[in-house]
Amino acid sequence: MRAELSRGRRFPEPPHPYRSDYARDRDRIVHSRAFRRLEAKTQVFTIRYSDHFRNRLTHTLEVSQIARTVAAALGLNTELAEVLALVHDIGHPPFGHAGEKKLDELMRAHGARFNHNLQALRIVEQFESPYLDFPGLNLTFEVREGIIKHSHDYTAAELPHLTEYLLDVRTPLEGQLIDWVDEIAYNTADLDDAREAGLLDLDAARGEVRVFDEAYAQIDASYPGGRDKLKFNAALRLVLDHLATDLIENTQQSVLTLGAATVDDIRRAPLRLAGFSDALAQRNTELKRFLFKHIYNHPAITEDRDRSVRCLEELFVYYLDSPGSMPGSHEESVRTETRYEVVCDYIAGMTDQFLLRKHDEQFGSRASSGTDRIPEKL
Repeated sequence: MRAELSRGRRFPEPPHPYRSDYARDRDRIVHSRAFRRLEAKTQVFTIRYSDHFRNRLTHTLEVSQIARTVAAALGLNTELAEVLALVHDIGHPPFGHAGEKKLDELMRAHGARFNHNLQALRIVEQFESPYLDFPGLNLTFEVREGIIKHSHDYTAAELPHLTEYLLDVRTPLEGQLIDWVDEIAYNTADLDDAREAGLLDLDAARGEVRVFDEAYAQIDASYPGGRDKLKFNAALRLVLDHLATDLIENTQQSVLTLGAATVDDIRRAPLRLAGFSDALAQRNTELKRFLFKHIYNHPAITEDRDRSVRCLEELFVYYLDSPGSMPGSHEESVRTETRYEVVCDYIAGMTDQFLLRKHDEQFGSRASSGTDRIPEKL
């Protein structure tokens, strides 16, 4: 997707002398407040363990690195792939997917929904407004389209208010790649962080995840006397490389098989063209299944998660039932939007610790995140 062929910005701007439109979009995301807040939003492991595990921001940077690599190997627009990677999680609320699930549940009670991708669009179009000439960040069409469609295809019936984003066709390959590189990044990173947290059973991982077992066996054969931690790190790098290489080769083959030669061919393809081969998709599923079984549902993770999500729910109900309880700008917004929408936007924009602090101010010490019970081995 060439920047000079972009459908442009909602509010026209003169071209920059030495940055493409997609490069400017990237810079606008990086300098946004919502992007900075990702540093204080949970990926999987909370500060109960350590402050050097991945958070939403460091995860996003890893996704961006892989996205650029894959896009370059496929001859795609690396700047567009990069900005889509940098913005892909900007709509996440506190406490990761558990927080998103709870907000969606709370909004469904009012006949509405919460989706972090759609929230990201609201952020870049409405809430981030640093410019005098227009509201929002005024990003290019392809970036706004990719925010919505990178991980899911919607119909006009589902999102009638967003039909301008060509819901009847695919997003370009740069957008289609994001969901896959996101999986590569978090699947491998979560194994890494789980080992650092002392929650990973290496034998169980080798027994249940073939792609990891094969990589570890290769490293072990080459470095039989190597330190276990370094062999684990090397095996994990092999897994990441294996997944990324398969994504590149299978996507390339899918494009060639279809005979696609233009962005319009990609858009009108009957199916998305980016993705793993069937064999690697199966092994990636094994990796995901292992993480859910042994890590994401581990009591050390679920205790913090469930406690934090309860705080989110209680704070949502408090703000909803207490006029005047939110900051003035949000209370002012209630004049033009429903209160539950404004409450949702306010909470979704919070960092983990800010939400717990606001909960503590209102309800007392029940907001404890469990950081006083750090395992001795950590």
